[in-house]
Amino acid sequence: MTRRTNTAISRRHLLGAMGSAGMLPALSACNWWQDSAVAVAAHVWLGYEPMFLARDRGWLDATRVTLLETRSAVDSMAALRAGTVQAAALTLDEVLGARATGLALSVVLVFNVSLGADMLLVRPGITQLAQLKGLRVGYEASSVAEVMLAEILRAAGLARQDIELLQIRVEDQPKAWQRRAADAFISYEPMATQLLAQGMTRLFDSRQIPNTIVDVLAVRSDALDHAHAKALRHLIDAHFHALDDLTRNPQDAAYRMAGHLNLPAAGVLSAFRGLMLPTLANNHRLLAGNDPQLLTTARRVADILLRIGILSRSDDLTDLINARYLPTEGLLK
Repeated sequence: MTRRTNTAISRRHLLGAMGSAGMLPALSACNWWQDSAVAVAAHVWLGYEPMFLARDRGWLDATRVTLLETRSAVDSMAALRAGTVQAAALTLDEVLGARATGLALSVVLVFNVSLGADMLLVRPGITQLAQLKGLRVGYEASSVAEVMLAEILRAAGLARQDIELLQIRVEDQPKAWQRRAADAFISYEPMATQLLAQGMTRLFDSRQIPNTIVDVLAVRSDALDHAHAKALRHLIDAHFHALDDLTRNPQDAAYRMAGHLNLPAAGVLSAFRGLMLPTLANNHRLLAGNDPQLLTTARRVADILLRIGILSRSDDLTDLINARYLPTEGLLK
């Protein structure tokens, strides 16, 4: 990663040179140095919830950052591709898939690492993965679900043709289970808690594929500029403020998040047990330095995506990670 320079001094020198050359009026008309707001797409997911908590607590300035709530990661990706938003909350595999199609994205924050929050839920009576053969499995058409599916089938010793795959959005899975439209679902929180409450059982989860499902804040490369820098730093600051609040005042934070997550307040904290939420210090360990830890994870995830055909070629991971927007104040050693 490049070392941050003294931008204030270099900018003054640049403006002075342009002014003496008669260039400043033209550039003033462009307002090229003015701060721009950032729009971020995100669906309901535990790891993204600190952003929404920050918004609801008034820690996120709405004139600088807008949160666009979507139904799913698929919708968030569509908004990102269309340029409706500059950033989106996505899984690392989704970022790699988008980059493979030519959408230049960089990771500036790690929201969470899934340690059980992504799971395979099955109807009662199914106790072994091999019993999935011939059954109906509902899943959302996304790369993270494909990664889960590939690892489930590998562990079960089955092939895709051994099961009947049904595309069912995660938010639609509780109703689909009520209709008994499928025998199993690849799901995640908070919908997984609803399915468990309706009698389904957990057979496989992301603890069995550690450091594979990672949720991140991905930013379009054309927004990694001076104009959006303050807004991005403000968003990340607000995330860590809310994360600190969740740590210090868990019951109060759970009560505030319950409605947005569509969970009872008593069930919010237990749902978070399936996640590791990296602190600021851990984000620096994951994203900063010459060989960031997240690159190791990205290489492994890219290999899985190549194996299952989501990626047709390797990603050299150039510019995948950008740690420049992480705050340094308050960083614990």
